[in-house]
Amino acid sequence: MEPGTIDNLCILYQSPDFIVVNKHWDLRIDSKLWYETLTLQSQLKHRFPELADPHTYYGFRFCHQLDFSTSGALCVALNKAAAGSAYKCFRDRLVTKAYLALVRGHVSQRRMTISYAIGKNTTEGMTHMMCIDGTEGCDNPKPCQSELIVLEHGSYSGDPVTKVLLQPLTGRTHQLRVHCSAIGHPIVGDFTYSHRKDSSPYRMMLHAYYLRIPTSKELIEVCAPDPFLTTMDSNWVPQQVLHQLDETIQELK
Repeated sequence: MEPGTIDNLCILYQSPDFIVVNKHWDLRIDSKLWYETLTLQSQLKHRFPELADPHTYYGFRFCHQLDFSTSGALCVALNKAAAGSAYKCFRDRLVTKAYLALVRGHVSQRRMTISYAIGKNTTEGMTHMMCIDGTEGCDNPKPCQSELIVLEHGSYSGDPVTKVLLQPLTGRTHQLRVHCSAIGHPIVGDFTYSHRKDSSPYRMMLHAYYLRIPTSKELIEVCAPDPFLTTMDSNWVPQQVLHQLDETIQELK
């Protein structure tokens, strides 16, 4: 997947009510800053000017969020009724989301549930970060759960890494990034949660791979192509397969 430009938006699913895009890494969904002209919002307006809704601030109704650094499947509602039906699915926890990531080191357990409570970091200079319960300056931590399944052990630029499937069972800001860091396996390229050390990869290796939203209007179910393949990035060299991706997704269904 190449870097985002104004005219290379990738559509994974489209109906009269919804669009699911494969969001590029290092791309904001929207922005109020005049100098940030390339956003998912501007890509959508460029590709589908006739679908932009003048009654919304950003022109499009985003059903959920992805971090600036995270790529992958993101659902956009094309009208108020569709947005409402998707919102109910998120509210009632009927949505299934699964992410692919490369994390530092070889994760020894084949599967694990990560249950650290997460709160806002109030430490000076770190207020843009989240933190786990028990760390200094962690404000109002709330219960969080993420499932981790090891797919492959391998290396990235010669360093040991693990390819994992992550499923957030709750929806806190930066949840997967914080949980991976907390177990000692930060996501490759995550500058923020590696304490500003991991800066050499071209992107943070977190990708929203699978999305299922069973709305009252239609079933939305998509996979955003896996970007963590040797054919896409020769720095990643898999060495041992522990779980097959396709079979693991079938289990989630």
